[in-house]
Amino acid sequence: MKTAAAVLVETGKPLVLAELDIPQLKPGQVLVEIAYSGICHTQVLECRGYRGEDKFLPHCLGHEGSGIVREVGAGVSKVKAGDQVILSWIKGSGQDVPGTIYDWAGKKVNAGAITTFSRYSVISENRLTVMTEAIGLDEAALVGCAIPTGVGAVLNVAAPKPNQSLAVFGAGGVGLCAVNAAKIAGCDPLIAVDINESKLALARELGATDLINAKDTDAVKEILNIKKSGLDYAVECSGKTTAMLQAINVLRNQGGTAVIVGNARFGEKLELDPKQFNLGKRLLGTWGGDSVPDRDYPKYMKLIKTRELNVKPLMSKIYGLAEINQAVDDLEAGKVMRPLVRMT
Repeated sequence: MKTAAAVLVETGKPLVLAELDIPQLKPGQVLVEIAYSGICHTQVLECRGYRGEDKFLPHCLGHEGSGIVREVGAGVSKVKAGDQVILSWIKGSGQDVPGTIYDWAGKKVNAGAITTFSRYSVISENRLTVMTEAIGLDEAALVGCAIPTGVGAVLNVAAPKPNQSLAVFGAGGVGLCAVNAAKIAGCDPLIAVDINESKLALARELGATDLINAKDTDAVKEILNIKKSGLDYAVECSGKTTAMLQAINVLRNQGGTAVIVGNARFGEKLELDPKQFNLGKRLLGTWGGDSVPDRDYPKYMKLIKTRELNVKPLMSKIYGLAEINQAVDDLEAGKVMRPLVRMT
């Protein structure tokens, strides 16, 4: 059996569309027909070579998506053929199989435990979650990364109480999910910071009470004008070290907490004044919003179904697999929030 796929052959160059031979499933692996794949800023970093040396070229990409199980390997009990599933890089229950190797006209193509830039993909059992709510497969794809990372960073890591103040730095796909989650939590004021007016407009639609264009103004000064004592929480989702520093500087003393979500480029450093910690501020990291797929993904699906979590504005454009390089370019340029590639 063969599959169409977009393969990273050389960093800094476009993905190559290829026809790959799918190997026999190993124990713990599942063959999934991909319906939709999201594209994350992580893939931009990988494609452009911004994550440092890539030792696995050529390889498949993609770590969030949705699809239908077509075949299961030995010992798989979490899913069965015909199940609609969410594909996520975050590990859940089930067997953990490191990856697979596809054949491309005699050349080996590496793939991790999950890849989604293909029509069919071999996935480790523990990267799959059965869909428990009647939501669209397009919406379900975002439960693989953008939603657990952004929503989880607020609800699981920051865990604000109603009427506590919070700012989100970076209003891309993950940041907008964080804004929506902060609205669910009842944060006030809820401030969105970005340099793109269209993204800020979507942040307003998803619950932000105040918008700051950091391209035109001093974001720290503006936030402290809104909340003079400083914020209870700041969630950084841009991957920019300048925004990470701003997130710390806008916090209130004695308990203000910053959560860093964004991925900086390889080699970049964050320089901090240790006095910020002497003032009682806290700096937290997170691995995928500290989301646990088996515990949290059903909750996220329910929030989507009830429209408390509104993901429709994030899906501003749907691409075909042949347009995947344009999708990556558009994401990097800030023209789309969360590009989706429709495989079917």
